[in-house]
Amino acid sequence: MNTLKRKILCSIVGASLLAATALSSMVVSKAEVNRNKYPVFGVDVSNYQGDINWQELEAQNVSFAFIKATEGSGHTDESVRRNLDRAAGTGIKVSAYHFFSFDSAGETQADNFIAAVSRNEIDMPPVVDIEYYGDKRKNKPSQAEAESILRPLLSRLEAYYGVKPIIYTTPPVYFRYVKGSFSDYPLWIRSVTFEPDLMDWKFWQYSDKGTLTGYDGDEEHIDLNVYNGSEEDFEREFSKSTKKSG
Repeated sequence: MNTLKRKILCSIVGASLLAATALSSMVVSKAEVNRNKYPVFGVDVSNYQGDINWQELEAQNVSFAFIKATEGSGHTDESVRRNLDRAAGTGIKVSAYHFFSFDSAGETQADNFIAAVSRNEIDMPPVVDIEYYGDKRKNKPSQAEAESILRPLLSRLEAYYGVKPIIYTTPPVYFRYVKGSFSDYPLWIRSVTFEPDLMDWKFWQYSDKGTLTGYDGDEEHIDLNVYNGSEEDFEREFSKSTKKSG
């Protein structure tokens, strides 16, 4: 092997090793959050957190919370009613989220959510959580298939709640299904290894391994989030509540 070929091969191998090392570091590292830049802190919860003491969460500087409500066209989180009722007695601004299904119609998914969460129970827009589940990561639905379900779901929620829903997603799902057709919707992005500074996000879920006090469910951890703006921005944006009568 001549010197030039050896140098080229070494360069390729070296670059591959550097890339693998960087990827490995990304996977095991935790996202660093500048709390001076993002001072508004919140959580998202489901039945996995069990019985929640909302006053205790508020005392830990939790300003907002997303509460799981529904999945697909037929499932309702068994804690949604308790969580919405108890959170209403605090200063925490709340919304509720729906876990999107690639396997049922958007219209019936919207009806499921609306039946669980009335207009006057949330302070922020409703959320649609779209991510891979089951075999969907391996057998990805097409963009057209996803859009044919997601668009009527979002449209029906917007018509009922009077505000564009927030889309929660991961970077891979964002670039495959959201960025092209739904970039005009507020984005709540999950990124637990790095700050998603190349995306125009409204909320950032930066950890799924948070620990606070005030809940006693099977899941010891709680998801942690920040709002993209100052406390003044947050109060200004959500001072005119999405709550409506009826």
